[in-house]
Amino acid sequence: MRVSNCMTKDVQIADPEQTLRDAALSMGRLDAGVLPVGENDRLVGVITDRDIAIRGVAEGKGPEAKIRDVMSTDVRYCFDDEDVDDVLHTMSALQIRRLPVLNRDKRLVGIISLGDIATHGAMAETGEALSGISQPGGEHSQTAH
Repeated sequence: MRVSNCMTKDVQIADPEQTLRDAALSMGRLDAGVLPVGENDRLVGVITDRDIAIRGVAEGKGPEAKIRDVMSTDVRYCFDDEDVDDVLHTMSALQIRRLPVLNRDKRLVGIISLGDIATHGAMAETGEALSGISQPGGEHSQTAH
């Protein structure tokens, strides 16, 4: 199965100059834990609810702090024409639960999550990826920043 067959396509993009409050309100409205961050028509980062809590609130940043101050700029992504099994392997190796999806022109076209993949029939493979993701530490550990 290809990523384009199971990704979430209608994605809201945050601006790095928006506030953490803006990001949190958008996440609440969308029932999502992540927002891609774009600037000048390019993906420049992602912000998660965990970024807001750990790099924002826990470090004394208030709701008016900018998304730019807490977002992750080392953005990992996949392409819409990739095979889901390859993306699951990447998620497991990187210990991440979701990836922005780009087309081959490197334009954001969606987001894919473990939940998206699981609801489209790849339950066993999703479970294996979740096992790898759930190991302590990893490149994207909040304590590494």
